[in-house]
Amino acid sequence: MHLSPKNRSQYMKRDKNLEADVLQWIFGCLGEPVPKGEFEDILRDGVVLCKLANKLAPGSVKKIQERGTNFQLMENIQRFQAAAKAYGLPQEEIFQTADLFERRNVAQVALSLFALGRITQKHPEWNGPTLGPKMADKNERQFTEEQLRSSEGLLNLQMGYNKGASQSGHGGFGNTRHM
Repeated sequence: MHLSPKNRSQYMKRDKNLEADVLQWIFGCLGEPVPKGEFEDILRDGVVLCKLANKLAPGSVKKIQERGTNFQLMENIQRFQAAAKAYGLPQEEIFQTADLFERRNVAQVALSLFALGRITQKHPEWNGPTLGPKMADKNERQFTEEQLRSSEGLLNLQMGYNKGASQSGHGGFGNTRHM
């Protein structure tokens, strides 16, 4: 199903509180006050995002285009995306360039940046602000051989035992079952 930008906004609801939290976190990391304006307008040229990437992982964005053509500004966003992926943000959580630059899916941009703020918790070298709930640590369990074998004699419904019911009399694939 193809959604026009107008209809798409019905499916991806923007969360102004989340956007405010994300901006607060970004500028907290940068040590700057949050500028006035709309979420997407503040981040649209990618300059702030590139500065954030360099704050999280120094030197991760080599060139920041402060002003220029739309293409050059979109490159800032792409550099940020590459840095975020290298920092540990999963590819499926990274927003598309057009989501921000063309304001196609600003809600996804906010979710992606929120996820990046959460990932900072996995970096012990980062001592700046983080975002979101504390991430869980690995929870490995050790089972003895006896514990692993304890269920071997049991039959359950997943193993095909269903209290005597069968498909006999059904007549094969595609036929109706006579009751």
